[in-house]
Amino acid sequence: MNTLSIGLRILAVLLLLAVGLSFANDPRPAVSGAEGGWRGAARHSAGIAPDPERFADTAIVQVYAAATYGWRGYFAVHPWIIYKRAGDTVYTRYDVIGWGRGNVVRRNYALPDGLWFGAVPRVLVEHRGEGVEAMIGQIEAAVASYPYADAYRSYPGPNSNTFLAHIGREVPALRLDLPANAIGKDYRPVTRPLGVSPSGSGVQFSLLGLLGLSVGVQEGVELNLLGLNFGLDLNRPGLRLPGIGRLGLDDAAVFDRSVAGVR
Repeated sequence: MNTLSIGLRILAVLLLLAVGLSFANDPRPAVSGAEGGWRGAARHSAGIAPDPERFADTAIVQVYAAATYGWRGYFAVHPWIIYKRAGDTVYTRYDVIGWGRGNVVRRNYALPDGLWFGAVPRVLVEHRGEGVEAMIGQIEAAVASYPYADAYRSYPGPNSNTFLAHIGREVPALRLDLPANAIGKDYRPVTRPLGVSPSGSGVQFSLLGLLGLSVGVQEGVELNLLGLNFGLDLNRPGLRLPGIGRLGLDDAAVFDRSVAGVR
């Protein structure tokens, strides 16, 4: 048995494991708007964003991800970013929405930490305090420079994950590590297959997000085959797998510069 055959067998086992765990955990909501489909799905606050009035004097940035609506929730997530400057008492939210006409980049489309059509979001990364004001300026510049504001394809991209990956590349201080099931994060045009990885901390080779390899401080080593990502995260030890995203230590990161000892 040659090396290629062994490698393919290992990937097949990992894929079965990842899909099995995703179905077992079922990241989708228990009741996803049964009376009225997606239109009736819950969109209320998850109660996980810091109170912007209580922390009025603190600059805050958070990135969220939640399971996509319906059966796609077994395999992919939808991410978005929120922020507030010191002195603000409300958040600004940006994400890419595939329905509707015109610019797909939407500002304040939904509540900052609202459920995504019934799915509870989780925090991928959070920054507070010193230096975050400058980061917010860089985030706004990245939002404005997103090159696919008039295009959307759920697979292989560009989509909502492509948008957050663009921000991660443009703002490496964000230390954004999108999970393996953020399908579309690896999308790159065929004319520019080589560049910075989505976290801004490494390098990436990718053909339209369908075949590639990423190596970086945040994402570790990750192989992409037809949008299915397999890898090893060394920053916070764990396996990066399709469907479930990761198997290992929690990868959420909080960087609070307003207190001694930044985490």
